[in-house]
Amino acid sequence: MAPHFKLEKATGGRVAGLDEVGRGPLAGPVVAAAVVFPRGVPRKLASLLDDSKKLSAEKREIAFAALFAAQGEVVEIAVGAASVIEIERINILQASLLAMRRALRRLPTPPDAALVDGNKAPLLGCPVQCVVGGDATSLSIAAASIVAKVIRDRGMARLAQRFPHYGWERNAGYGTPDHCRAMAQVGVSVHHRRGFAPVRALLQEALLLSLPEQPFLPLPAEAPMSLNALAL
Repeated sequence: MAPHFKLEKATGGRVAGLDEVGRGPLAGPVVAAAVVFPRGVPRKLASLLDDSKKLSAEKREIAFAALFAAQGEVVEIAVGAASVIEIERINILQASLLAMRRALRRLPTPPDAALVDGNKAPLLGCPVQCVVGGDATSLSIAAASIVAKVIRDRGMARLAQRFPHYGWERNAGYGTPDHCRAMAQVGVSVHHRRGFAPVRALLQEALLLSLPEQPFLPLPAEAPMSLNALAL
């Protein structure tokens, strides 16, 4: 079933849809978007929107361009992010919620309520409804998922120009076999999430390999033990 606007209508007022992209990758920030359709979604624009994971890269770009072309009276869009440093400091879940809060605060007008993809509600200063699978249900959340996905993918592609070994322009920082092989061969970068298990394991292995070998030291000679001592 295609996403619809029923949840927004039932909630009433100016309703923001929020979604994040980038919880699972081994590198790069987590990015969130907030999208408000103050007067509903035009039919032609609605036909372009769906869960970003279901759309091809080409269709995401088309929908992204259409959303920003309609920005103003038809749609309001804002984006927030949390850095790798913040992910390591407060964990990926809290960083995702932080990115959503930042996105919402950047909307031109505060919304009356928010629909959030998933089952964890960020503290937003307005009523929040969590919607599991919301990017496939709500047009506002679907739009937010597309905006966040395209912006994050573009950012990782730009980083790939400076760090070409990891294939981020193809894998967006996710732990693909090629990405993991590159980390093993050339090491990790400042943009890798050191708290994530595959990255942490490589760092621990590199640390062990860097330790100097300890010379063999013979044990000191001991006096022969008597049979009486053994009997004790």
